[in-house]
Amino acid sequence: MQIGIIGLGRMGANIGRRLMSRGHAVVGFDASPEAVKALGGAPEGKAEGAASLADLVARLEAPRTVWVMLPAGTITEDAIAELGGLLAAGDCIIDGGNTMFKDDIRRARTLREKGIHYLDVGTSGGVWGLERGYCMMIGGDAETVTRLDPIFQALCPGAGDIARTPNRDAADPRVTEGYMHTGPAGSGHFVKMVHNGIEYGLMQAFAEGFDIMRGRNSGKLPPEERFDIHVADVAEVWRRGSVVASWLLDLTAIALAKSEMLEEFSGKVDDSGEGRWTVEAAVDEAVAAPVITAALFARFRSRSDNTFGEKLLSAMRKEFGGHVESKPK
Repeated sequence: MQIGIIGLGRMGANIGRRLMSRGHAVVGFDASPEAVKALGGAPEGKAEGAASLADLVARLEAPRTVWVMLPAGTITEDAIAELGGLLAAGDCIIDGGNTMFKDDIRRARTLREKGIHYLDVGTSGGVWGLERGYCMMIGGDAETVTRLDPIFQALCPGAGDIARTPNRDAADPRVTEGYMHTGPAGSGHFVKMVHNGIEYGLMQAFAEGFDIMRGRNSGKLPPEERFDIHVADVAEVWRRGSVVASWLLDLTAIALAKSEMLEEFSGKVDDSGEGRWTVEAAVDEAVAAPVITAALFARFRSRSDNTFGEKLLSAMRKEFGGHVESKPK
């Protein structure tokens, strides 16, 4: 299939490369000409570069599909609004960024009046997606999701060697491949929002636990109660058979193997929005979410004094998403 991709940053470019490696044709646009040129020379295939959104749309064959992979907020809002004036009935806009789900509902309603389809695709996989594939949570009408299944099939990680869950023989087989149709517009980003809120809590638990272990050699403790724990080795041994084994632990082990003291990190941990939105949703639904809420507040606190645990949070974010600490203002 042919697809246009707007936003060729860390994830957008890799999405394009993964699609080309599986035989799909990509037309790419980015505000940076260098990013467009880089995708055009990617080893997986030769993406066609566009000079503007209008040029990108003109290079696509109907029914057109355009994947927007831009930061949530004004830049995405403006791009989708412009595309809404360029595309025609039967075309489709996919927002694969971390958009607030209520914005998806509004956009889908507006575009539906023009006959343009809209899918919100919560996309997890970070900078590793090119190699590992992307877990996707897709909101929108079922017919469009089915039509674009070859795109999602190319991007997903596949079943791999993960053991099948018992009693799922009658369930949607796409889920075991790593992607699902979650429901109407907005539901994909809603599920991804909660996913990221849970991620906050898991990361915070790892960060606090490793901070406790590292602090066990403190001079404030009685000598016989001091332990010089090599936390990089702990991360590695826990990867092998422990109950807390996970991809986040894998990334923790990678970060600590590079630098056990994490000197290159300040520990100032940003939040990209989804944690806040998850807490807001919990309030709206009167659902208790103390772990996710505390993890969000811990990120706020990290912007003043910083602990080893907060440096580890920052290191994990760099490993899975390529996130670089923001410079102090």
